[in-house]
Amino acid sequence: MNKSWKSYTTGEFFDELITPAGQPRVAARRAVNLLQQLSNEEMSGRREAAELAIREMGISFTIYSEGKNIDRSWPFDIIPRVIPARDWAKVSRGLAQRTRALNCFIDDIYNKQKILFDDVLPADIVLDSGNYKPQCANVSPRHGVWAHICGTDLVRDRDGKFYVLEDNLRVPSGVSYMLENREITKRVLPELFENYSIQPVDDYPSKLYSTLASLSPREGQRPCIVVLTPGIYNSAYFEHAFLARGMGAELVEGNDLFVTDDDCVYMRTVDGPERVDVVYRRIDDDFLDPEAFREDSALGVPGIMRAWKAGNVAIANAPGAGVADDKVVYAFVPDMIRYYLKEEPALASVKTYLCMHDKDREYVLANLDKLVIKPANESGGYGRLVGPHSTRAQRNQFAKLIEKDPRNYIAQPTLSLSTAPTYIEDRVEPRHLDLRPFILSGKDTWVTPGGLTRVAMVKGSLVVNSSQGGGSKDTWIVEGSR
Repeated sequence: MNKSWKSYTTGEFFDELITPAGQPRVAARRAVNLLQQLSNEEMSGRREAAELAIREMGISFTIYSEGKNIDRSWPFDIIPRVIPARDWAKVSRGLAQRTRALNCFIDDIYNKQKILFDDVLPADIVLDSGNYKPQCANVSPRHGVWAHICGTDLVRDRDGKFYVLEDNLRVPSGVSYMLENREITKRVLPELFENYSIQPVDDYPSKLYSTLASLSPREGQRPCIVVLTPGIYNSAYFEHAFLARGMGAELVEGNDLFVTDDDCVYMRTVDGPERVDVVYRRIDDDFLDPEAFREDSALGVPGIMRAWKAGNVAIANAPGAGVADDKVVYAFVPDMIRYYLKEEPALASVKTYLCMHDKDREYVLANLDKLVIKPANESGGYGRLVGPHSTRAQRNQFAKLIEKDPRNYIAQPTLSLSTAPTYIEDRVEPRHLDLRPFILSGKDTWVTPGGLTRVAMVKGSLVVNSSQGGGSKDTWIVEGSR
């Protein structure tokens, strides 16, 4: 056995592959046994092969640092994460339930607002949110679905139970890396796949196409679907191009589209204008249409909101869906499930303190060293404070920010995120991780089997975002094992 496996300890955390007694979990047993037999030289060789594959495949992401755009190769760990299918089935049902409730909420907020009149949640929390867009009022997209692609972040605490950390319903990213992680693992560790029945993820582009096609306003004919990107300098441009290619859709920028007096969207082609039925947009609301939102936006399509409101084009995700993306709204999702679906939540949420409430704010300010503080509408891990890993100066800074704008901040306990064996330099060591599955909603709902596992590559760190130095690994949903 490789020496680094012999010294591997799970500590106080739930480990995805190894039990507290130091034995492989049943579902991961064959994978762990094989990996344990690989020498340091063989492990290093497999990692080098993965890095070469990443460069050859052009898998990259962009980080923004000191005003510069820096392209980086995708950080990847070769040891997969293994989850039994029986466990995942429960999670999948919970994700589908949660997404249904969120879509009911968004549709309600922009129409009858019954949930506000019934005092299930305070109106000001919704109507004062930066993601609430009055321009979307009195619209009900096809199938009543606003968030067609949802990325929900899950974590496992020390009890081994999955918890929902947050929902991403604006322009969630990362699915292309989920797909590429699987391809890389197949290349560098093919023998791991010989004795496992692993649920596939490579049908995601076809599932996405079917979801988008079901939104088309013109039934009975093949829809024209485009992926709207801000351009090559966007951090997720690799993914935009990847998904467009996978679906056989056109990758376009704002100036490739235009809206005419008939309130329809057209794409410029060498053969003349072609009407567009579905726009999978990867542009934030504020930049989508200079007629409706920011007048100075050069990224969007003037008039696309007119076309959407007229029912002549579908936009995924629908404008305004981010009202349910607000981290303050997150605290009320269990109530939404009970209100709209008349069901109990199948997935637990992380306890959340709302700094806009006096009692919560007092507790948060007194316990900054123990909590994770998050701004309501940031993404990518930016603008947050991880209390146990913070300095006194950072905590003082956040105390001032909270007191200045309490509506903009929430706090959550610092969870004991689960770990998994990760190959660091020439050793196998535990590293903390989370999981982002993707839920597609249109005519039907579909949940990815697994998702994007993000790994905090620094020992002891809880920061998994790639933009903040995190990495990733393949996620297996394994049939017939516990």
